[in-house]
Order: sequence, then C-alpha cells, then structure tokens
Amino acid sequence: MATDYVSKQPVSGFEVNTTRSTVPTNVSMSEEMHGNDLEMKTMAIDESDGEPIKREQWGGKADFILSCIGFAVGLGNVWRFPYLCYKNGGGAFLIPYFICLIAGGVPVFFLEIALGQFMGEGGLGVWKICPLFQGIGVATTVIVFLLNIYYIIILAWDVYYLAESFTSVLPWSTCNNTWNSKMCTVSFAAQNYTNCSFSNESASVAENYLECGNYTKVDPVVEFWERRILQISDGVDDVGGVVWQLALSLLIVWLVVYFCIWKGVRWTGKVVWVTATFPYLVITILLVRGLTLDGAQDGIIFYLKPDFAKLATSQVWIDAGTQIFFSYAIALGAMTALGSYNKFNNDCYKDCIIIAVVNSATSLYAGFAIFSVLGFMAQEQGVDIDKVVASGPGLAFIAYPKAVTQMPIAPLWACLFFIMIVFLGLDSQFVGVEAFVTAMLDLFPKFLRKGYNREIFIAVYCFVSFLIGLVMVTNGGMYVFQLFDYYSASGMALLWVCFFECVAVAWIYGGARFYDDIESMIGYRVNLWLRICWTVLTPIMTVGILLFSFITFEPLKYNKTYVYPSGAQGAGMCMAFASMICIPMYAIIKLIITPGSFRERWNLATASAFTDQHLYNDKCLFFSTAFTPNNDSKASSSDGLLVFDAL
Repeated sequence: MATDYVSKQPVSGFEVNTTRSTVPTNVSMSEEMHGNDLEMKTMAIDESDGEPIKREQWGGKADFILSCIGFAVGLGNVWRFPYLCYKNGGGAFLIPYFICLIAGGVPVFFLEIALGQFMGEGGLGVWKICPLFQGIGVATTVIVFLLNIYYIIILAWDVYYLAESFTSVLPWSTCNNTWNSKMCTVSFAAQNYTNCSFSNESASVAENYLECGNYTKVDPVVEFWERRILQISDGVDDVGGVVWQLALSLLIVWLVVYFCIWKGVRWTGKVVWVTATFPYLVITILLVRGLTLDGAQDGIIFYLKPDFAKLATSQVWIDAGTQIFFSYAIALGAMTALGSYNKFNNDCYKDCIIIAVVNSATSLYAGFAIFSVLGFMAQEQGVDIDKVVASGPGLAFIAYPKAVTQMPIAPLWACLFFIMIVFLGLDSQFVGVEAFVTAMLDLFPKFLRKGYNREIFIAVYCFVSFLIGLVMVTNGGMYVFQLFDYYSASGMALLWVCFFECVAVAWIYGGARFYDDIESMIGYRVNLWLRICWTVLTPIMTVGILLFSFITFEPLKYNKTYVYPSGAQGAGMCMAFASMICIPMYAIIKLIITPGSFRERWNLATASAFTDQHLYNDKCLFFSTAFTPNNDSKASSSDGLLVFDAL
C-alpha cells in the first residue's frame, strides 16, 4: 500500500509544492510546522521498494572532528613541517606560515567543510552549487586518486621497519649486518675530522657525503634505510625487481585500509578514536627523551631562532603556502566528503576552529621532538645542524630511528614509534580513500548504495590501487614515489584548485549568498574575514605562489644530487596537468553544449542545482520538490533536480 504526501508553502518568492506521490507505507517521516515553514526532519526509506537510500551520517560530532584531525594531521606534520623550518631559517619560517594559514588555509578549509555540509554530497556533487565549475570536483577526484596510490607506500616502509624492530638489538644500530658496507660506522664522534672536507656542500653528513681522505663514513641508520628497506637502484630508469618484503607490507596495509572503511563512516568514525589520538602519546614520549639528549638545546634554538634574511627569498613564501594547503588536506575533495556526512545544522564553524588549532599545534609540537634529535645528531657528528640530515622521509626514517637507538629498551620504543607512524598515516589514507569512494557513490548512488555493491566496489578499487603501487616498491620505487609526491598531489595542482574553489563560491555563486547559507545551517553569522579571504586574499595568494612556482621551477632531484631525466619530468608534469586541465576543460565543454546565446548559456551554466533532501534558506527541506514561480521569480525542476536562476 502507498499514500500521498503533499504540502504547499511559500518559500522566498517561490510557491513550493512539495509532493511525494506513492510513498510506501514503510517510509517513516517526521515534520514540524513553524508558522508558514515546513521542516521535514527525517526520512527513512526501505531500499527493497526501489526508493533512494538515505545518506549516512556521523555517529556523533566527535567522530567527525577526529576524522578531520586524523586526515589533516599526518606524516606531513611529522616530517614536512619540521624540514621546511629546518630548510628556511628556523623560526623565520613561522612568520609566512601563519600569514598563509590565516589568509588561505583556514578560510578554504572551512569553505570546503561548510560546502560539503550544505550540499550533502562529496567532492563531485558539491559543485552543483556552480555547475560551470563542476570540473573542480573532477580535478579533486583525480588528485585524491593519485594521492591514495602513493601515500600508502610510506606505510609500507613503516610496516617493514616495524617488523624489523621485533628483535633484541635494532638492526639499524650496528654495522654487523649483511647489508652494511665497509663505510658503515656507529659513532661519528669517535672519528678524527680535522682533515675532513665536504665533497658536496649542499648534502648531508648522515647521508654519505662526509669524506675523510678517500674514505666515506655512513651511519648504519642510513644504510638500513637505503640498502635494506629501499634496496635503492641508481635511478628512475633502473626500476629493478619488486622488493617482496615491501610488496607484502603494502598488501597488509591495503587490507587494513579496506576493513577500516568498508562499512561506511559510522565504522570509520569509531576507528579514528584510536588512530587519531595514539600518536600524540608517542610524540610526547619521544620529545621527553629527545630533550634529555646532549645537544638537544642547540636543536631547539635552531628551531625557534629566526633568520629574517630568509624572508626576502620567494622560496620561503612558496614553501609556507604549499605546506598550509598540503597539511590542511584541502583541494582533495576529502573535507567536502567528511562535511557531507554532518547533520545540516551542525556547527561546522566551531568544529573547523578546533581542527585548525589542533593541526597547526601538532606541527609545532612535532618540530620540538624532531629538532631535539637533530641537535643531538649534529653534536654527535661534529657538524652544524643544517648539515645533519636530508629532507623528506629522511626525517621520519633516519632522525627518529636514530633517536630510538639512544633509549633504553630500544626495540620497545622502536615498535611504539613505528606503530605511531602507521596510525598517523592510516587515518589519512582511509579518509582519502573514503573521499574517492564517496565521490563515486554520489555519482552512481542507485547502483553502489545497494546491497553489498559498496563493499565490492571498495575491494576492487583497493586491489587496483595496490597493483599500481607495486611499481613504487621496486628497487627504483623511491624515485617513482618522489615523482608522484612532487607533482600529483601537492604544489601547483592544489593551488590551482583552491583558486577556482574561491572563484566559484565567492564570485560566481556569491560570497554573500553563501554566508546566508552558512547562517541557515549554524544559526549565526560567521566572521567577515572569511568572506574577504575567499573573495580577495586567498585568490591573490594562490595565484602569487603559483606564479612564483613556475618562475623558480627547477628540475626534480633526489637527495639533491640525482637529477631526474627529462622523460620522467614530463611524466610528472602530465600527472599534475591531468587534474588541473579538468577545470577549464569542463567549463568550456559545459558552455559549448548548453543551448542558447552566450548570456543564456552563462546563466544556465552558473545556476545552482540542488537535489533531494536539501534545505534552502531555512524554509523547506526539498524532497523531489516542484516549484510554481510567483510573478517576480522563476525556477525549473525535473526529476527531483532544482535549478535556481532568480536569487
């Protein structure tokens, strides 16, 4: 049996005829009348009757906050932020960092979460708010797809380290292993460096560049990383074979990721209670131990003491801007996906403030732990701090493991440290996968949200990503990994997407209009600063950094010495442009296929489209809604899709 549900109310210049014919009797609805307003609060629909399936929501506010923290707070906070401080004059880097944070990072972070919550859809669907720029959703989906392939490789390295830690003596603490060379030495301090010279002034001591006569000394931590874990070849053109231990580790991590997300956000929201909180305990333990090491004070001073001369170089500002967009995980579609599972009236403004404070505070906090260890390593090796260790993964897989060897019961602390790295990376990984899956579910809801189709789709996606990732666990895999990291999901691609996000919302849809939408959700007006940033400051900042990046572009290098061949550089640029080109290409195609004059095409292409169960202007929760326009307004609707062109 079925009944009809009909209600008719005036809404913002429209006469609304909310009709749901032949609603099955197993549909449960609740409603509240507030004067002339109708609020449709819930709707549970049985999929067996062929009806749409109700979208999932978080089990609680804390699940959402911890998921955002888990994704945003990741390995970049542990290695990338400290390295950029280390590279750009210590404390001086904090000045451009916080300027970029306030003018770009937090405003765009809030925009994405609020947009996802308002539209109730993931990275692809949210841009129905400005259909001309739905290419943004395609671009973010491409970026997060590439990110999910290579980011998990870090976890594979870590799992291999973890497996090697279950021993009475850590294998990277001695030179008595089969992979060690004759250049391996446990203590640099025991050497006489009076007549030593640097063969490469820009390289690090710990990474095989300190020469005494013709004899190069190498720390066992470095040899373990390069000769045991990576088994690295001479270049990207020498891929070699698959390192089976890393391949097995990669498979294990993908299985864990699958079972973390296969049941949806309610399941994921419980997992992050562990994965997002445990790392703070271990970082604190390592910090306490690091502060007790000789030379730690020098490292902390280097971290905090600003070199203001660095501020005159454009690279410092470029690094600060890219770090903000990278560490806040924006332009990936992930934050819109997480926000889309919120209740419509959730106070996402306060949530974003909490998440932003925790994210940046974690970066600063991890910096103290890192630099206390770097100070110790510099004193042990008898060199300046800025010569101790190279960039990137070297900080996580050389500096920290070195610190662990100085602790009593070293294997125990090693296990804790690498479990922490697993947790830091794991929640970032499965939220990234969830972002891609959400985009696909919103694109094909009738198929993927039925039965076990979701679980099967995620399994296929994880397996395909695993197969592609195998190229990064070969002997030349580190070179491929760095190529992905440098081009596909950081730098210019993220800046490009952020620019168009601001243009689409603040200039095309309307910043004032979006402010009204936010007020309709949370019940009050947010700070005007955010709108100023979306409209002016953030677009200027992203374009400025992007232009500087192009002007100062240099070919990618590994460890500051190996220059990638032109073919590899070209492949990397193709990965970057694969996402960037989606935005202008989609807009051009949209305008071409839309009928009418150019003005009519523009009006139709920029008219916001809203779908089922969408609350607009705090008046009516539209569900397959049909509009009858009043004299001064016009609207059209078909198949539950509402197109506004008169607000």
